[in-house]
Amino acid sequence: MTGNIYDYDSAVARYLEAWNAGEPEALTKAVAAAWTADGSYTDPLADVRGHEQIAGVIAGAHQQFPGFSFRLHGAVDGHHDTARFGWELVNEADGSAPVAGFDVITLDGEGRIRQVLGFLDRVPAQA
Repeated sequence: MTGNIYDYDSAVARYLEAWNAGEPEALTKAVAAAWTADGSYTDPLADVRGHEQIAGVIAGAHQQFPGFSFRLHGAVDGHHDTARFGWELVNEADGSAPVAGFDVITLDGEGRIRQVLGFLDRVPAQA
């Protein structure tokens, strides 16, 4: 059995940094740091590829949920080039988390995301 070369926690931290980047320039840099150039993001509401489209999905989430941030929910678990983790979208004003989900990421040899498969576990009716 070979040793694990992947740092799942760092990859997820960069992923969440991208989702929490508010300014366009910061978002562009964070997406580039987290994803490969041809990386993809797929969930029930989106299926995109490449930095520009991924940044567009993230910007859309910020427009839909102003004043919210994404936070890790539970531990990151991984094996080989794949990790999974839960997250919540938290209202900074009152701490409520109306949206929650679970993502599975696949990493390249440098620890950047090649693919995200996202699942939404809790979504408000008006979303």
